[in-house]
Amino acid sequence: MNPLGALYGRVADLRRQWYARHPERRRTLAVPVISVGNLVVGGSGKTPVTAALAQLLLKSGERPAILSRGYRRRTRADELVVVSDGASVLASVRESGDEPQMLARSLDGVPVVVCARRYRAGELAVSRFGSTVLLLDDGFQHLELARDVDLLIVSPEDLREQVLPGGSLRERLDAGRMADAVLVPAAPDETQRVAKAIGAASAFSIEPRYEPLSAVPGDPAEPRVPSFAVRATEGKPNPESKVSSPEPRVPSPGTRVIAVAGIARPQRFFDALRTLGWEPADQIVFPDHHWFDDCDVARVEHAARAAGAAAVMTTEKDAARLTNVERTLPWLYVPLRVTLTPEDEFAGWMTERLLVARDRIRARSTAGR
Repeated sequence: MNPLGALYGRVADLRRQWYARHPERRRTLAVPVISVGNLVVGGSGKTPVTAALAQLLLKSGERPAILSRGYRRRTRADELVVVSDGASVLASVRESGDEPQMLARSLDGVPVVVCARRYRAGELAVSRFGSTVLLLDDGFQHLELARDVDLLIVSPEDLREQVLPGGSLRERLDAGRMADAVLVPAAPDETQRVAKAIGAASAFSIEPRYEPLSAVPGDPAEPRVPSFAVRATEGKPNPESKVSSPEPRVPSPGTRVIAVAGIARPQRFFDALRTLGWEPADQIVFPDHHWFDDCDVARVEHAARAAGAAAVMTTEKDAARLTNVERTLPWLYVPLRVTLTPEDEFAGWMTERLLVARDRIRARSTAGR
């Protein structure tokens, strides 16, 4: 192992051990908290898994809310912003960050709240929306907030990674033993192999599915007064947008397109397009979480016209950051959804964990009187 990686891994271990020895330093909330996280830097499918969990919880009669730090949003990290009240999108993508905006747009009945201090976001979700369970997006390393269920997404490729800076692991692989279950984007046999490799007690597979193409929309929360934060959430979203983009015709598979991705692992998206029947005439990559401007879009559209492409295809996360940028060609995105399998087994497993969590919360409340 790289010496710097060994040091980085050791520091991460010591931090986790410190919180284990000092549980009183972790903030607790009045309802169960489910964390969805991973061990690597960058994309691992946390956001679609969080969305799938929210829908599963809704089906079981819960009132879930999603807590996120709003990574790389354009407001202060410590600002508490209600992205969605479960009925309407209440904040622009610049105020929320791209992943919370994706969740807010794709989920009905699920509030989304962002703040670097996820404890504050959780308190608001419980008091304002009556949430009965909280989903902590990208929470495995957020040890400040106690969680009742820790879900860790681990791909087979992660087993070959090294700790930062020599690789992409935030922690050593054996940190996965702290998770209640690992979620693996692989077939059942491979899922069990990954679980055994990191010492996980339970494991479930993630099955991706791609939904029909959608047009990149305008931002329903733009234009607006600056900082649409908690103090302003009584307002109504403005459906107007400065974006002028033609109503796109969905191209048939085999049609010439340009592919654009500003995500951590863009090749996965490009490979998915080929699997779905499109062969991109060009592949344009931007950094993860890149904020597109008019010059970026002009460059992409110039390449599209030069290639004779009928449309520009991008990811759902990139679409969230394109909503308030001028576009003249059709831009479409491919929604990615996931199923946790075996679905009935996972639902039963989660129900049991929530029952245990609520017993623990009641005991804690009684002891505190």
